[in-house]
Amino acid sequence: MRIKRSVTRFFLGLVIPAISLSVAAYFGSHAIWSETGLLTLEETEARLSMQQQQLDQVSGQRARLEHRIALMAEGHPDPDLVEELARVDLMDGGPGQVAIPRTAH
Repeated sequence: MRIKRSVTRFFLGLVIPAISLSVAAYFGSHAIWSETGLLTLEETEARLSMQQQQLDQVSGQRARLEHRIALMAEGHPDPDLVEELARVDLMDGGPGQVAIPRTAH
């Protein structure tokens, strides 16, 4: 009886630390190797940086287009912009001028 009690106490003393260790190992491995873990953080930050650069480019293009639209507002269009658009569309210059087509940026 006394041996049975000491064996039971010995195994109960090992079960609690074993369960605790396995729970800690599970959550630790999940924190490192899961799809939201530390190893994927660098990849996610790199993708975020690339998308931020694309957003900045698109925002700049949008701002330029909004400015050009504002210049072409009804009632008082900007004469320089009107002339530029006419030259681009018609590929025609004034007397003694040569039109050189520009490639899109």
